[in-house]
Amino acid sequence: MNFDNKAVGYTIKRIRKEKGLSQEVFSGLAGLARSHLAMIETGDKQPNFETIWRIANAFEMCPYELVKAIEEEIRND
Repeated sequence: MNFDNKAVGYTIKRIRKEKGLSQEVFSGLAGLARSHLAMIETGDKQPNFETIWRIANAFEMCPYELVKAIEEEIRND
């Protein structure tokens, strides 16, 4: 399985929208700049582990759950 920035971004965006959160609100919850979140969601920026951790916590999930969701997206792509 190859790493795919687009799948990472798509998964984060999908979960964010499922939770009914705007980029502005979610970026505040995750402690990220909205522009940084936007670049992650489009696949233009690769999040590091700390960023994945922050995003997972903002989603009220464990980091491994977010990584698992990303893996599933890559496999289904």
